Amino acid sequence: MSAFIIDAFEYSRHKERREGEIAVADLSRLADESADRSGVLHWVLIGGVDSLGHPQLTMSVTGAIKIMCQRCLTPFAFDIDAESVLVLAKDEESADEIDALLDNDEIDVIVGTKSLNIIELIEDEALLALPLSPKHPVCPDPSALEGLKSSKKESPFAMLKNLKQQ
Repeated sequence: MSAFIIDAFEYSRHKERREGEIAVADLSRLADESADRSGVLHWVLIGGVDSLGHPQLTMSVTGAIKIMCQRCLTPFAFDIDAESVLVLAKDEESADEIDALLDNDEIDVIVGTKSLNIIELIEDEALLALPLSPKHPVCPDPSALEGLKSSKKESPFAMLKNLKQQ
C-alpha cells in the first residue's frame, strides 16, 4: 500500500503523525491554478479524537505558490498557511448527525475510509486556502492600470449621433 494511502480510522485511533513536502507540480489541480508549477508545500497530518470521542485528523499545509493577480495580470507569490480539523464519520448519515451535534463551522465532518489518500487532502486544503480573486496588495506597475483607466472609450451611441448630424 502506498505511503500516501491510510486507514483514516486506524490512523486516528493510533494518534499517528506524518509530515513531508510535496511539489506543486505533483498536485495537478493546484498546478492548474498556479501561474507556474514551481513551489513546494509542507504538510502535517495528525490523528486523534475529539472531546466527544470521534476520530479526527488535523491537517496543516504551508508554502508559497505563484498565482496570477486579477488586477494587473502578473504572477505573484501567495503564502498558503492553512489548517483544518476533519472529524471522521462512518457514512453520510453519521456525518450529518455529527455535524449537527458539533455545530461548529471551524470543523469539517467527512466520511472516513480505510483508503484515504493524503495527497488529495493536501491538495484540497491548499485549494481552499487560495483567494477567489487573487490580487497583489499593491500591484507592481500601476502605470499600466492608469493607462487603461485614462483611455477614453468611445460611446457606442457616438456613431448614431454622427449619423443624426448628417
